[in-house]
Parts: sequence; structure tokens; C-alpha cells
Amino acid sequence: MTTIKNATVLVTGGSRGVGRALVEELYARGAAKVYATARDPRTVTHPDAVPLALEVTDPASVAAAAAQAQDVTVLINNAGALAGTRYLDARLDDVRREFEINFFGPLLLTRAFVPVIERNGGGHVLNVHSVLSWFADGSTYSATKAAMWSQTNSLRLELAPRGIGVTGLHMGYVDTDMTDGIDAPKSSPHDIAMAALDGIERGAYEVLADDVSRRVKSALSGDVEGLYQQLAQ
Repeated sequence: MTTIKNATVLVTGGSRGVGRALVEELYARGAAKVYATARDPRTVTHPDAVPLALEVTDPASVAAAAAQAQDVTVLINNAGALAGTRYLDARLDDVRREFEINFFGPLLLTRAFVPVIERNGGGHVLNVHSVLSWFADGSTYSATKAAMWSQTNSLRLELAPRGIGVTGLHMGYVDTDMTDGIDAPKSSPHDIAMAALDGIERGAYEVLADDVSRRVKSALSGDVEGLYQQLAQ
């Protein structure tokens, strides 16, 4: 299991929303250093965080970040995009872009930082998923998160013998800029961050951070109609 106290952590998308809450909670738990990445590092506002420029879809940018952050022991793949594209009428370039950010981006980061974490004696990777990993809402976003869930499950098996734990974080709506226009119950970013870091510290394979993620996960063993009530009509 990984202890946050004295750890060196890199959080992608660390300037706002859940990412910013993770940075704050990491320091509250005694992390030695937190790299907070953003396309524009000037948007990182935490006074102790180390701002780091990163475009998760650019292999050169990822390689540069890994070269600068050679002391990392915990990687948190938080950066993501919610484009709201639909299957039948979205431009394929938009669909591909969403996969580049939400699926290939975390993969690039993990491939770059696994050797770093390994050289530093082992550690942890946290991938930020969504309840939409398990529940299709008609958007390609849910497909990217379902693919990332599968990626996480495979990486967990591959990295365990190398001394690196892997946790997947699932949650419903969180009160951030991304969900500004959505009228529905939302968790606070701080609550999600605390649940995520609790999961890292206890070596959890998955963190179901709210009631909706727990409810949907429990329904996966049932019939499809149980998840999609409109099919039962």
C-alpha cells in the first residue's frame, strides 16, 4: 500500500475541479511535493504546488513532463474532456479527439511514468473514471470511460508484479465547471478527492465515491433492462 505522507505526486488537470481538490488534499495529508499539470501552468493556484505544462495528447509534452518530474511515486490521471458528442451525428474527428484525451492521454502518462515510479521503489497509479464507465448515456464520453476502465483493469494486472498499485475512481456528477449546466445532485470535489486518496492509501482496486456509482456497479450483474428502464417499456 502507498502512503501519501512524504510521497511525490503528479496530478494531471491539477488546476481546477477534482484535480485542484486532489492537490489540496494531498498537501493536507503531508505529501512532500505535488506536480499540478495544466495546458497553461499559470492557472495552477495552489501556493505549494509545482506547476507543470502538459498536453496529455502530445507524446513530446508527456515525455518532457516525465523528464522534469523524475521523483514521482504516485501518478493521478485526472485530466479529461466532456464533449457531449453523439454517435450518429458527431464529426469523427471530434470522437477521436475525445478518445485521445480520455483514453490515450492516460495511457501515454502511465507508460512514461511507470519506469520513474519503479526506479523510485514502487508506488501507485490512480485513474479517474466515471459512473459512465458502466452506464452508456448516449454520448461518446461514456465509451471513452468504458475503454479507460478496461485499460485500468489490464494495467493493474501488469503493474502489480512491478510494485505499482492501480486504483480506478468512479463517481457521478461532481460540482465543477464541467457540470455547470447540469441540474442534478452533485458531489463536492473535496469529498471525491478524500475518497480517492483513501483508496490509494488502503490499496483499493476501485473507489466508488458516491451512491450513484455504487448503485450502477451493483446493477451490472442484472439484465440490461435494469440499467436502461426505457427498454423495459
